[in-house]
Order: sequence, then C-alpha cells, then structure tokens
Amino acid sequence: MVCPEGGTSTKKIRYIAVDLVDPASCIAQLSSLSDVTHIFYAAYQDRASWAELVEPNLAMLVNVLTAIEPVAANLEHVSLMQGYKVYGAHLGPFKTPAKESDAGHMPPEFNVDQQNFLEKQQVNKRWTWSAIRPSVVGGTSTGNPMNLAMVIAVFATISKKLGIPLRFPGKLGAYDKLMEMTDAGLLAKATVWAATNPQCANQAFNINNGDLFRWNELWPKIAVYFNMEVAAPLQMPLQTVMADKEELWKSLQEEHGLNYNYKDLSSWAFGDFVFSWDYDFFADGTKARRMGFHEFIDTEKMFYDLFDEMRRKKIIPKTI
Repeated sequence: MVCPEGGTSTKKIRYIAVDLVDPASCIAQLSSLSDVTHIFYAAYQDRASWAELVEPNLAMLVNVLTAIEPVAANLEHVSLMQGYKVYGAHLGPFKTPAKESDAGHMPPEFNVDQQNFLEKQQVNKRWTWSAIRPSVVGGTSTGNPMNLAMVIAVFATISKKLGIPLRFPGKLGAYDKLMEMTDAGLLAKATVWAATNPQCANQAFNINNGDLFRWNELWPKIAVYFNMEVAAPLQMPLQTVMADKEELWKSLQEEHGLNYNYKDLSSWAFGDFVFSWDYDFFADGTKARRMGFHEFIDTEKMFYDLFDEMRRKKIIPKTI
C-alpha cells in the first residue's frame, strides 16, 4: 500500500512512504513493485481553486503509472476513484439522476483529466481500468478532509456539550432536497468487484447506497440518536463557528478518554460544501447492479452504525 505519510505495516499490509507529486520519489520507491497486479488509486491533493487542483492531482496519477507500469509485467487493472464532480455536481444544479453516459462539462476538472490519461495510457495494453464514482462517502476514518459522518458526529457532540439543540447548519434550501450517500464499506466492495470482473473493463460506475433521503427527515432522527432536541435550521459557516472549539474538545477528551485531537476530526470546509447544496444530489447506480453488483445499504442505518463505531473507537463520547 502506497501512503504519502506512511503508516504501520502489518502481516498483510506493507506501507511505503512516497511523495506522489515528485516523479523521482515515485520511481525510487515504487519501481521495485514488480509483483503488482492491481492499482487502487485514491490519492488527492487539495488546492484553493478548481483550476489549481488539476496539475498536482493529474501529476500524481501519471507519476504512479510511470513508475509501476514498466516494471509490473502482470499488471491487470488500474482503479481510479472519482466522484460526482465528473457531472458538475459541485458547480450547481445538475441533471439527476446522473448517468455514467452523461455529457461532460466545461473544464477544469481533474477527475476527467485523470480518466482521459488512463484511457490513452491503456490503449493496446494488457491491463484495464475502471472509474468508480461514489456520492458523499460515509466512514469513520480520521484525518480525512471529506468525511461528512464525522462532521455531523463532532458537531452533534459539541452542540450537546454546550446544551443547545441540534440545528441543521446549511442553506435552508438544502434541507428538503433529495440526497444520497455511499457507505465506505460498500464502496470498497464495489471497487474490488469492478477491478476483478472482466465485464467491467474500461468503464465508469456510479456507486451509491441505493436509497435517497432528505435532511428534513433524517436530521431529526440523528438528533434522537444523540438524545438531543432539534431546532429550526440556521445557516452558519462551520469553518467560522467551529474554529474556536478546540479547547472544548480537549475537555471532552480528558473527561471521556477520547483518542483523537480536534484537528484530526474536523472537516468543516467539507461540511459547509455539502450542506450548501440547495439542489437534488444523486446519480443512477443501476449500471453496476445490472452488471452484477447487488449490494446496498440503508443510509439511515449507515449513519447509526458509523456513530456506534465512532463511540467504540473513542472518537466521540458514548454519552454526554
């Protein structure tokens, strides 16, 4: 497993620290991986603008392939993790349900550039590629700049500690729009499925839980889970109102023996991003199901299971 910041190796996993932006580092660290058969590419570098995202994110993928492809004689598949930005979902109201066959939109868009690179690189090659397109992903990983479940859990925990009701912090127009999510475990299974089934070769797949929800229905239920009152939505930028909560979190850490610091959990910019979508946000996931991937997740249950897991891992308190 390649990890820009390294990690703890196990019997089944060997971490390699490599600077994916640096071609020389990639060649030095990856050129020994001659036994590689599958590449699951999910690296991401954030930047201040959409245009600035293109160069580093395309370069990292190019560097990985440039280093590994010449030495991995048995390379079978390259899996590229994308998202609904391919459909322009981040720009404003887009056609829903979005389909893999939908027309592209005006660049810049690094996801599209990455796929174009793979398509050209794969011509006349033995290996194939797949592009996996999840919706907003729900998981329990820490240090993640795009983890909505963590945003909600920490926001609810702090709200309860302050003795205030749980308010939806996004745009009022986002509260009643149709949304969907993708469970991280479901996404992992679908990614392996697409990478190991020949009929999936050189195609893109939307991967989602299979159901839709509206925040105005789900948000009060999340409040019930945390044993909180719910109040009317109030639009507030989380990056602003949550910026001064580190000391409060430290007190929660000490009181409940929590394992993670505030900076490891706060994805407030991503929360602001998702909660600003005052338009329907979902895609058609039937292509994968028609081709044999039949798993699905109930999104409401997904949130409860993730919150339960966060409590077990002492990411958030069991009770306040």
